[in-house]
Amino acid sequence: MTPASALPAVISFLSDYGRRDEFVGVCHGVMVRRCPTARIIDLTHEIPRHDVLTGAIVLRAALSYMPAAVHLAVVDPGVGTSRRRAVALRTAEQGRLLVGPDNGLLMPAAESLGGVAEAIDIGDSPERLQPVSATFHGRDIFAPVAAALAAGEPLADVGKPLAPAGLQCLELPRARIDAGALEAHVLQCDVFGNVILGASADQLEALAAQPGDLLAVSHAGTTHAARYALAFADVPAGELLVYVDSRGSVALALNRGSAADLLGAGRGDQLLVRPG
Repeated sequence: MTPASALPAVISFLSDYGRRDEFVGVCHGVMVRRCPTARIIDLTHEIPRHDVLTGAIVLRAALSYMPAAVHLAVVDPGVGTSRRRAVALRTAEQGRLLVGPDNGLLMPAAESLGGVAEAIDIGDSPERLQPVSATFHGRDIFAPVAAALAAGEPLADVGKPLAPAGLQCLELPRARIDAGALEAHVLQCDVFGNVILGASADQLEALAAQPGDLLAVSHAGTTHAARYALAFADVPAGELLVYVDSRGSVALALNRGSAADLLGAGRGDQLLVRPG
């Protein structure tokens, strides 16, 4: 376990705030006021509004590329209600500190690092700003607590202990091989229109597919031919491909186009991938 005081004063920050309004900048200001030496890394503030699942997937994917740090994530449709808590967690591996709402957002990232070793409720943290807005806990609770942790405050001093087993989990769709086909659900469609599935490279290999093979992709009653490729340009422009993306997930792309538009696929949709 890495003590908070041994972590560098680095805070990564992910949210669905966007950049049009002052929300991100205000959170930066709050953090730097509390920890003037803090270096803040903005992962993204373009998570689709209120989309906890996408935020969780992006946070998990990014965490292994971040330095040892405090990781602040705010996608919080339940802000200000009694249905969700504000929490800070320490992961069992690497001692990473995660700060955000207890709505499942933090849990896939924590589980990728061995689970939660320690958790606290920070709703009444002595570090919170006063008065606390019912609609902007990012500014009034999460940002000052993240900054306090980056400044070396012990986790136990910024909140009240929680049993990790009581934290809200997030169920991610699971892919399976059935009757010679990979059955998977769409986790996310990225800015390029690539369709990321909840399936791993190992599951694609279970189809005995090799790069260059032709596959059949079925969605909503329509089947499309797709080439199993390693890179987008391995197929001609306008052709569909199946590939393993930079996160290790099975994905579909249209070279120089949008696979999401071609397939008419969105998050949660089921697709079948089978040898062509």
